Amino acid sequence: MSEDKIRVVLIEPNRMAKVAEIEGSLEAMQQVVQGDIQAIYPFEEEVCMVCNEEGKIDGLPLNRALYDENHEIYDIIAGPAFICDCSGESFGSLSDEQIKKYSRQFMRPERFYSTRDGVKAVPFQPYQGYER
Repeated sequence: MSEDKIRVVLIEPNRMAKVAEIEGSLEAMQQVVQGDIQAIYPFEEEVCMVCNEEGKIDGLPLNRALYDENHEIYDIIAGPAFICDCSGESFGSLSDEQIKKYSRQFMRPERFYSTRDGVKAVPFQPYQGYER
């Protein structure tokens, strides 16, 4: 892996999570998330999810839900996102252990439904060859 690239878990709408190597520049990260980046910190360790700052406003497809300690949805990411290390001054590569953990946690894409009790997310298995 080249020094200017970082290893992340890439999370795209309607696709299984995957390990990816992306350029570490701001421009490259903006290209991955299809707009201005926003780092959010829903994890206890020093990793973050980088997503499109205006993904919902821009109407990007809903991607994955974020859950609180009671397993209630508190936010939904819209558009592509990635998980990376945030322990230093700039975004960095995840460790092998973190890759396994977050790949598993966000592996399956989710479909979202409105109910009387609020929005619900249902993981699904995309079929091979599915294109957005």
